Formats: sequence, C-alpha cells, structure tokens
Amino acid sequence: MGFATAESVVMAGLDLVPVSFAAIEAKERISVENVPVDVYPIGERDEVIEEVKAKHPDLLVIDFTLPDAVNSNAEFYVRNGIPFVMGTTGGDREKLVRDVSESGNYAVIAANMGKQIVALQAMLQYAAKEFPGAFSGYKLDVVESHQSTKVDTSGTAKDIVTSFNELGMPCEEEDIVKVREAKQQMEQMKVPEEYINGHAFHTYTLTSEDGTVNFQFQHNVCGRRFYAEGSVDAALFLAKQMEKKSEKKLFDMVDVLNAGAMR
Repeated sequence: MGFATAESVVMAGLDLVPVSFAAIEAKERISVENVPVDVYPIGERDEVIEEVKAKHPDLLVIDFTLPDAVNSNAEFYVRNGIPFVMGTTGGDREKLVRDVSESGNYAVIAANMGKQIVALQAMLQYAAKEFPGAFSGYKLDVVESHQSTKVDTSGTAKDIVTSFNELGMPCEEEDIVKVREAKQQMEQMKVPEEYINGHAFHTYTLTSEDGTVNFQFQHNVCGRRFYAEGSVDAALFLAKQMEKKSEKKLFDMVDVLNAGAMR
C-alpha cells in the first residue's frame, strides 16, 4: 500500500520525499517511478527525521502500515509536529483520536481512502441519522475478504456496520466474517486470482425477519491504486487546511468529500 501511494504521489505531479521507514534491519534503496527512495529501519527514525524536516519543511506523511504500529506511529508524528494522513486500520482508535486531538496536530484519519466508498459511507450515515430503526427486525450478515497479510477486521466494514446498527440491525465486530484463504476468496467471494494479494471485497446482506425480503450492498476493489489515489487527495486537502490555518485540525474522509477535494 505504501509503494502504491508513493507511485500515486509521483503520478499526481507532487514532490515525493525520498525517505520511508519499515521493519527492516538495514537501510535499503528502492525506486518509485524512477525516484530513488531510502527506506530506513524503524528504529532509526528519530535520528533521520530531523534531517528530513530540515530539508523538507512542508513535509506531510501518508501512513499505511500494520495495525500494531498505528498508535506508536501517530505518537511519533505528534511528537515531531508532522501532519499526516492515516489510512491504516486497527490499533486503539479511541487513543489515536484522543492523542491527535489533544496535540493540535493536523491529520486526516480514516478507515477507508476510496472516494466512492467514502460517499457510500456518508449516505448510510445520513440514512442512519434521518431514518433510525428503518430496518428493525432485519438480520445483517457481513462478509469481507482481504489479502492474507491483513490481520485485523476491515475498518470500513466496522464503520458501515455502525450505520446499519442505527438503522435497526444489531451486529458486532465478531459477527463480521473475515475471509483470508485464497481458495475461499476465489470460490465464494469471486476474487480474480491475480488480485488475491491485493483486494478488498465486502458484502452486506439484509434479510427480513420472515426471509421474504432481501437487500444486498457490495463494494469490491481489486488492487491498491484506488485507495492510494484517495490518500493523495486527503493529503492535498490537509495541506489546504494548514495553509488557511483551519481551526479544525482533525479530519476524516467525509470532510475531504464535503470539501469537494476528490480529484
């Protein structure tokens, strides 16, 4: 996801800061759209970041990492006064929001960076607010499929389930079915084989109490560019908020959508 985002930064005509951090033992150099990027061990970031900030005073970070790094990464950005876009799901979300809010650091934090999916989320949030309980008595079944390296439950599924809960259908995180085996992904979820290592398929099935009425919502994404491009939109939006010295500093992708900041 990080590599796809870096590609999208270059393709959008923006300056890619040629530095990244990863859980590696020694510095590596990679190429992103012919831009050489130095990848440093995560343990060296406190030393490296000062030089990076000096060379790039307008630094803004886009973060896609593992769930167990969410909070420590956010603490690092806050400690160093670095604005950031967080597309990683998982971690302690309440602590994440609290830490960033209390710091006054500029950030966009969202479980999903895909602009059309954000629009779907916004529509469901609106429906939940305006028509609470509209689906009372209905049963909700949720199945989500991601590449096997995604260890946590889809943050997007959890967010959308919250809206369905308010519409009258109880469903807990443990009720969400996670599909991570390739055979099941291809046979049950119809994921094309070439995208087994990079996809996000979600199905929400709403069934009436007597089983005579059925609604189904799906959003299926092959590859990672869809999310990478949305994260670049979020970064551009955040830069504009900083430029105009917005009093609000913590945003989500619905804020980006409402601002018409989706390319």
